[in-house]
Amino acid sequence: MPHVQPLSAIDLVKRFHQLRLLILGDALLDSYLEGEAARLSRDGPIPVVRKTTEQRLPGGAANVAANVAALGAQVCFLSVIGNDVAGSLLRATLKERGIDDQWLLADASLHTPHKLRILADGQHVARFDEGDGHAVAYQQETKQLLLAHLADLFDRCDAVVLSDYQYGVLSAEVIACLERLQRAHPKVLLIDSQVLARFRHFPATIVTPNYQEFLLLAETLNGQSLRADESAVPENLPFIEQMARRTHAELAAEYLAITLAERGVVLVDRQGQARHFPAHPVAVAHDVGAGDSFASALILTLAAGGRIEEAVQTGIDAAGIAVTKPRTAVVSSQELLQRVSLRAYTSQTLTSREYQTQDVLMRLAAQLEGERLAGRTIVFTNGVFDILHVGHLQFLKQAKAMGDILVVAVNSDRSARKLKGPGRPITNEQDRLALVAALDMVDYAFLFDADTAAECIQALRPALYIKGSDHSNETLPETEAVREVGGRVVILPLAGSMSTSQVIERIKRS
Repeated sequence: MPHVQPLSAIDLVKRFHQLRLLILGDALLDSYLEGEAARLSRDGPIPVVRKTTEQRLPGGAANVAANVAALGAQVCFLSVIGNDVAGSLLRATLKERGIDDQWLLADASLHTPHKLRILADGQHVARFDEGDGHAVAYQQETKQLLLAHLADLFDRCDAVVLSDYQYGVLSAEVIACLERLQRAHPKVLLIDSQVLARFRHFPATIVTPNYQEFLLLAETLNGQSLRADESAVPENLPFIEQMARRTHAELAAEYLAITLAERGVVLVDRQGQARHFPAHPVAVAHDVGAGDSFASALILTLAAGGRIEEAVQTGIDAAGIAVTKPRTAVVSSQELLQRVSLRAYTSQTLTSREYQTQDVLMRLAAQLEGERLAGRTIVFTNGVFDILHVGHLQFLKQAKAMGDILVVAVNSDRSARKLKGPGRPITNEQDRLALVAALDMVDYAFLFDADTAAECIQALRPALYIKGSDHSNETLPETEAVREVGGRVVILPLAGSMSTSQVIERIKRS
C-alpha cells in the first residue's frame, strides 16, 4: 500500500471551510460595560464610573459556535434560552457573526444566563449574573423539539461539540439520545463539561477538562480526594500524567486532553501514553473563552483529517491567540493560518539542512502584509544570538518597544562562522533559533544563510531596521536595502557591557 503523506497544519486549517459542525450546549450572553472612574460616590466609598463603551458577546456554547464560525466552518448551533431581553440580545450577537439562530429554541419558563462585567479604567469592578444559574428543566414541548432537531442535525454534520456549563440544556434524556446516535453513526465528537463524570460511558473522541474540572473528575472516578494533596498542582506534570492515565482508564472517550492554561496541555490516549504540549508564552493573558478557542480549533482539525497531535497543537495555537485579546474572544481563520504557518516554517528550519530562504521570506512577507494593513509597525533585526544573554534580551526588548511586530532573522551556522571566525557559533543554529523564537517580545523568527540581511529586508519591507551601537548607518551593509523599501535604520545603545565573546572568555578563564 502506498504511503499517504499526512496533511500539513496549513492545509488542515484551509479545509475548515468545507466542514459543518453541530454545537450543542448552554448558551450565555456576555456583556461588558466599560468606563472611566472619575471620582468617589457620595453614597459610599465606591467609584463613579462614566460609561464609555458597551459590548454584547456570545458566551458559553455560543462562544464555541462563534469561534467555529470565525475559523471558517458552517455552524449548526442547538440550544435553549429564555424568551427574554438577554435572549434577544444573544440572538443578535450570533446573527452579527453569521450564525443562524433557527435552532436556538426559546422557552418561556427559562431565563437566559447573562454575565454582566463592569470595568473601570480597564480593571474589573464587579460582575452581575442573572438568569438560571443552575440546571433547570425546560418544558416538555421544547425538549421534544430539541431532540427532533438533534436527530436531524447529527446526520448532517461532520463533527459535534458538547459544551456543558450545567445550565440544563444537556439533560440526561438529551445525553442518552446523543449516545444512541453516536454509537449508531460515530462522529468526531468533543465534550467540554464542567462535570465530566456525567459522560463517563459516552463514546466521545476527546474530552477537554481544564485542571479544576480534571481534579473533580479524578476524585469522582477514583474515589480519592486530590485538591488537598500538595502534589496536585499544575506544575507537577509527572503527577498529572499519572492521575490522567488512571482517570482515562475509567472513561469511554478515546482521548483525554487536560488544559493547564499557560502550562499547556497533557494528552492521554487509550493505550495510556501521556504527552505534554507546552503553551505559547504570553506576557499578559486574558483567558475568558480561551478554552472555547482551543476546543474549536482542535475539533475542526480532527474533522479535517488531522492526527490528534496536530489537532492538540493547533488548538494550543488558537488558544495562544485568544489569550492575547481582551474580553470573550474569537480567533479567525486568517489569524490561525498565520500562527500555524509560523510553526511550520520554524519546524521546517529546525529539521532541514536546506536553507529555503526564498520560500520562507515569501510566506512570511504575506503574513506581514496583513499586519501592515492592520496598521501595525513592522520592526526587523538580525544577529547570531550565540549563548543568549541579558544583553540580547535587553536589545530585543528595546527593539520590540519601537513598534508592534518584531521579526528576528537568526544567522545560520555557516554565516555565523563567516562573521565570527572558527570555533563559532558555540550553540548550533537549531537551538539558537528555538531560544529566540521562544522569547515573549519576538513575534516571528527564522534562519537565514546569507552574508547580510539585505535580501530579508527587501522581501519583508520593515518600517524599522534595528541594530546595536556597535554598528553605524555608514558601515551597515543593509542600509541601502532599508532605504529602498522606505524604512528607517535605528541604532540602539547597547545596555551594559555583556557580550558573547566576553562570556566565552570568562568560561575559558574559569
